[in-house]
Amino acid sequence: MTPTEKLKVKIFADGADKKGILEMYRNPLISGFTTNPTLMRKAGISDYRAFAQEILAEVPDRPISFEVFSDVFAEMETQALEIASWGKNVYVKIPVTNTQGEPSYELVHKLAAAGVKVNVTALMLLRQVREVGAAVAGGAPSCVSVFAGRIADTGRDPVPLMAAAVELLRLYPNAELIWASPRELLNIFQADQIGCHIITVTNDALKKLSLVGKDLREYSLETVQMFYEDARAAGFKL
Repeated sequence: MTPTEKLKVKIFADGADKKGILEMYRNPLISGFTTNPTLMRKAGISDYRAFAQEILAEVPDRPISFEVFSDVFAEMETQALEIASWGKNVYVKIPVTNTQGEPSYELVHKLAAAGVKVNVTALMLLRQVREVGAAVAGGAPSCVSVFAGRIADTGRDPVPLMAAAVELLRLYPNAELIWASPRELLNIFQADQIGCHIITVTNDALKKLSLVGKDLREYSLETVQMFYEDARAAGFKL
């Protein structure tokens, strides 16, 4: 297993909790940040602009993605231009389609060509990767977020698809592949092995990094001890 300090894949913290973001900002293993409207809603955020600008004041020097929330491409463009203006380290998340399934490739191309750093999100198909790669070609630095974790949720192994996506994006050096929505720390090492550029990981999962390489005999014993102590604390009797 590759030691965490030797990983080539960049780890981005995924969340919308300010305290958690700032905690991960102090972690040298964290190269950037992503968030989305769902995470922000769960965190109780009601003022999108104020939250984003507050975070950017604390995190001015690492990539951070904020997502548009319109379902109309013209409005997405207006939102994207404003979000991009908030900082040089800002990437604008654009969904790969709107809610009607209409592709956003034309908008992505327009924004990337205009110098907006885009993070095209919610991809799950190789043909989407191919189209997005072509859309950002020659434009500003861009990210292509493939939701490998959600692919795995359907019973499919995401590793072959992600490896193929790495190869597709070699044609577009301004585009980086994100392994999005991982389900376990093992995914970090899988992403690293196939040459994926970035993996997004939640703060809760990142707290498990101390377990990497842990002696399994020791871990087994600690697990037995945990079960014993919990049973004793519960006062169970037969």
